[in-house]
Parts: sequence; structure tokens; C-alpha cells
Amino acid sequence: MKTSNNTVLITGGGAGIGFQTAKLLSEKGNQVIITGRNADTINKAAAQLKNVTPIVSDVSKEEDVLALAARLKKDFPSLNIVINNAAAAHLYKLEAGANAYSKAAEEMHTNYLSVIRLNEILLPLLSQQPAAAIVNVSSIVAITPGSRLPGYAASKAALHSYTQTLRHTLADTNIKVFELMPPLVNTEFSREIGGENGMPAAGVAAALTDAIASDEYEIHVGNTAELYKLFLSSPAQAFAVMNGGN
Repeated sequence: MKTSNNTVLITGGGAGIGFQTAKLLSEKGNQVIITGRNADTINKAAAQLKNVTPIVSDVSKEEDVLALAARLKKDFPSLNIVINNAAAAHLYKLEAGANAYSKAAEEMHTNYLSVIRLNEILLPLLSQQPAAAIVNVSSIVAITPGSRLPGYAASKAALHSYTQTLRHTLADTNIKVFELMPPLVNTEFSREIGGENGMPAAGVAAALTDAIASDEYEIHVGNTAELYKLFLSSPAQAFAVMNGGN
């Protein structure tokens, strides 16, 4: 699929992978819309880029999503790529007093259920385009969970399963379905889990655009590819590598 002259929506586009993807795609001649729940964050992000429109919208709130869909249909009727990047994560262990239910409920709602809702609402608009794509940003922990991110890992595993089914369902349509599986990435989002040692967000964005251009639907970035291969041969060893010292 071509990576220029598209109209692209990126949720959670104000920082990290979302911002770097918006930057790269805007430089390639795409019209980019970024959303986020913090107005200052997305407005400052958009001010640094060309051809980028910020819209304050929280993917976890139904009223925000409905308003976003109406705005896109009215002002961006050529929308043909949706990148579901917004996410929530909590660092904790499954032990007494962790408040795991509440944390996991937020993670599952934002990282999984909200993606289903937004995709379904935007499918009619995407279906009108000559070529379209949905990109769901999951994680390597969708395959091999990290013990300090149990709710996040479970939500990304659900997203991985959903993405496979969505790709199968839309196989005979104009809509291609991609899944981006980043490793640990050096962003503010991942600071609590040692993100400073992770892959640069710009590198993830570059890998995503390359994969879209080559129709590589499941995108294993950086050391995610190595861990995925290990998982296929030995899930137990992959789990041990992911959780070494934890």
C-alpha cells in the first residue's frame, strides 16, 4: 500500500510512537489527524509538524468517539488509514492489594474494547476509499506477557486475537489490517519499566511505514522478531527471557 497522499488518523498521536509516526507520515505528504485527551499535548505536537490537525478526543469515551467520527466524515471524508495507538498501562504485580481489577479494567477498555468501537464506527468511511488500512498497535507482550504488566499484556493479547479475526473478515475488501508489535520503546509512556533502554520511537515509526509499503501485516519490530521466533520454539524460554529477574 502506498505511504503518501493518504489521510491518516493516529490516536494517541501527541507523543512517543504516535508522534513519530505522525511526523514521518506528514513528511511523506500525507494529511494527518492526531487525537489525544490532553489538549496541550496534541496542540504542541501538531505545532511542530506540517499537515497535521489535532483533535481533542478520548478513545475510551463513547461521546468523544462519536463526535470524532462525525468530524472526520465532515472534514476528512478521504480518511483511509486509521492507526490505533492510544493506550493505557499500569505497572504492578498480581498480588494482594494490587487493585488489579480496576487497573486491568481500564487497560482492557482503552487498549482493546475502545479499538473495536472506533474501528467499527469508521468502517463505513474506510469502505468508501479506493484503498484503506487499519493499524492496531499491540506489543511483544501480546505474545509473551511481562509479569509486571499483567493487565496491559492481557489487553494486548486480546487485541492481537481481534486483529487476526478482523484481517480475516476484511480479506476480500479494500481494507488491509496491520498489527504493529513494538519491543520496549524509549518513550515517556515506558519510563517506569526502563524505557530509556528501549528502541527509539522514530525507529518504530520507520518500521511501520516500511511494512505498510510492503504489505507486511504482522510487524515484529527490533528484538520483538527474535523473541517471537523463540516463542514459536519454546514458549517457556521466551517467558523466562521476558521476565528475567522479575
